[in-house]
Amino acid sequence: MHVRVGAMRIFLLWQSVYMVVMTTISVTEDVKQKLLRIASELQIRLGRRVDLNEALRFIIGQKEKKPHLLDEACKPLSGAEEALKELYAERKLDEERLERKVGPRHKRAD
Repeated sequence: MHVRVGAMRIFLLWQSVYMVVMTTISVTEDVKQKLLRIASELQIRLGRRVDLNEALRFIIGQKEKKPHLLDEACKPLSGAEEALKELYAERKLDEERLERKVGPRHKRAD
């Protein structure tokens, strides 16, 4: 009976390992460096090796725990439209001043 249970555990372990599907993802060098930094911070905090998959799982878990913070950080500020209109108006005035100063022969190419 014990042998059979042990064999069943080995089979289930093999089956669970067999079911793991690995996928390759491409990231830019700066994202890779940030991900490695997060993994190293986790390693220090947990006191054991942490791979990039676990670091990504941690980041996803943080997002799932506090989704409202990301939404809050990404929503536009009040008065943003007025500030943008003012910025465009000031930019237009700057370009007109520059045009008067350097003349039409130095016109900016768009």
